[in-house]
Amino acid sequence: MRQGRRLTEAERADLRRRIRGGETYARAAAAVGCSTKSIQRLLGGAGVVKVRSKPRALLRLSLAEREEISRGVRALESCRTIARRMGRAPSTVAREIQGHGGRRHYRAWRADAHAVRDTKRPKVSKLVRCLPLRQEVERRLALRWSPQQIAARLAVDYPDEPSMRVSHETIYQSLFVQARGALRRELAQYLRTKRTHRRPRRQTTSRQGHIPGMVQISDRPAEVADRAVPGHWEGDLIIGKTGGSAIGTLIERQSRYVMLLRLPDGRFAEHVRTALAAKIQELPAQLRRSLTWDRGKEMAEHVQFSIETGVQVYFCDPHSPWQRGSNENVNGLLRQYFPKGTDLASHSAAHLDAVAAELNGRPRHTLGWLTPSEAFARVGAMTA
Repeated sequence: MRQGRRLTEAERADLRRRIRGGETYARAAAAVGCSTKSIQRLLGGAGVVKVRSKPRALLRLSLAEREEISRGVRALESCRTIARRMGRAPSTVAREIQGHGGRRHYRAWRADAHAVRDTKRPKVSKLVRCLPLRQEVERRLALRWSPQQIAARLAVDYPDEPSMRVSHETIYQSLFVQARGALRRELAQYLRTKRTHRRPRRQTTSRQGHIPGMVQISDRPAEVADRAVPGHWEGDLIIGKTGGSAIGTLIERQSRYVMLLRLPDGRFAEHVRTALAAKIQELPAQLRRSLTWDRGKEMAEHVQFSIETGVQVYFCDPHSPWQRGSNENVNGLLRQYFPKGTDLASHSAAHLDAVAAELNGRPRHTLGWLTPSEAFARVGAMTA
């Protein structure tokens, strides 16, 4: 394709003829031997050729189809009868009628005008139009709720107010896309990753270590795997600067309830066992049944831990972090509060409890948008 040259008058005339005949820019440019940019420059000059309007997508209803629907409505036909005659799905006809006034007020010309208007882009973001919605989203972002948690919980908290609904994608775009920045840019710091653009996730890897007397996860009872019985926990450590400090993390598999362990003396096996036993024994007996852990050597004293607490420890397979999926997810969330490369021994037990309470106050998709605190309270009431 020849580019970067001036078109001759014959070529210009040929292009005008082809465009008027309905050819696309790409086909016309290929036939003449120029670039589509040349056609755009040609059409931009003194209105030589009238720019064609954007064709309507085949999946969209045409004005003629809306007229057919209008006639069917006046004849009191069912949506299924109208749809069969048009070759459309009954749900398409039903949504069209319901979305444009219902059977009593449906008019084809009005519905078509509304449809054309609604497809125009760009549209003003709902977060720009609705100040109460924007303020509520910003408040929950400041609590470190994820956009998905916010979107789902708004539907729970405002069941009768459609104006207070927004998708998580709209929230993300408002933070990431400058042209749609209805939300304050600094709120991106409250996202788990603190990123201002999306990136593929990196796979995490687990540590390996030889620990005597390990009971493999394959020997774990089936009731643990299907989360049918409460009191089964997953655990791990998040590591601080240069590996010299750590925080222990525990999550109950059924309710996703989180507890954090302070390890001021480091992550040696003796210190981890002592802190873990003290924390787990705060729970009632019916809520401490088993613990699934990674293969880190910090759990080398797991036999003594089981003797002290009555909690059996099961170890994951090598390089299999998904076998503790709930715990891996929580460890990722905790990096909002405890960034990598920082000293984790500096955090007090009160601060760890406050962070755990904040995590336990976030609604979770896996819990039907209950919070872990609410789910754990129900579990405790049922087992009491």
